[in-house]
Amino acid sequence: MTIKQLSVFIENRTGRLEKVTETLKDNGINITSMSLADTSEYGLLRMIVSNPTEGKRVLKEAGFSAMLTDVLAVKLPNQIGMLHELLKVLDDVNIEYMYALATNENASMVIKISDINKAIQSLSKNGFELVEEETAYTINDLL
Repeated sequence: MTIKQLSVFIENRTGRLEKVTETLKDNGINITSMSLADTSEYGLLRMIVSNPTEGKRVLKEAGFSAMLTDVLAVKLPNQIGMLHELLKVLDDVNIEYMYALATNENASMVIKISDINKAIQSLSKNGFELVEEETAYTINDLL
């Protein structure tokens, strides 16, 4: 069970990040989680949003390079060592990147992984629960 992540390439200059968030806000799209990585010239903004397909469309219309990527969102009980336990379960697949997704009862991690099906099987076998699309896209509405 994957969720769609909206990724946006933005120039690393004043006002560009604000323009992305303005475009989403003006189109009624909520950001439930985000991660920003940068180089000297460009940034890569990764987001979980309330409507990924529409988010991609409106950002492209606004002149941004945007794409959708399948990722996993794994629930983690708020206990010491749970991130370590998650990483042990996924030690046979390559984690390309990860970032936090806040939820009501638990923390969650958004993970881009090399073999999603293998990861889902390992997570299920070891008792980890995935965040469903509907929950991930509406998480802030539930708080």
